[in-house]
Amino acid sequence: MLRNQAEALLRHERIRTTVPRAKELRPFVERLITIAKRGLASGDSMRGVHARRLVRRDIADQLVLRKLFDGIAPRFEERAGGYTRLLRLGWRRGDSAELAQVELVGSEYSHKATEEPETEVVAPSVKAKKGVGGRLRTVARRLRGKDDATAVDERPEAAPKKRPNARKRSSSGRGSKQSSD
Repeated sequence: MLRNQAEALLRHERIRTTVPRAKELRPFVERLITIAKRGLASGDSMRGVHARRLVRRDIADQLVLRKLFDGIAPRFEERAGGYTRLLRLGWRRGDSAELAQVELVGSEYSHKATEEPETEVVAPSVKAKKGVGGRLRTVARRLRGKDDATAVDERPEAAPKKRPNARKRSSSGRGSKQSSD
């Protein structure tokens, strides 16, 4: 399952999964990108072939392998690590599992941006956030479907996260119908 998720992440550059799976996936994918970078950095063609073979053990799809070596690894050539980002999305409705989106850094691509160029109207009271934290909050709001123009920084001051109530079961066990004899 880890290899399949890594392949999907490298193909689509972002996936949505549970937080524990995302935490397991991050070091696995980062190791693959590092191996690909080392293969590209050395001018020796034999090391490049060896790096492709090492990554090929974990990634079965040839197109994803080509994308990793030709597109993703050169993009992170100057970066020393931290190629992935984990954004927490909330709780899954059915089983209250915490969901997260794992994405490659620098792949903040929006399908809507290419389809419909919209003019952004920013309210004068909402000031654009500078820095990485502000950009991450903006991306997280956009992923959750909230409008940037009307959303204000909604982080409560040191409020603990509350987990939604899971499905409640009766204490009498399965099939709580009471039979009258």
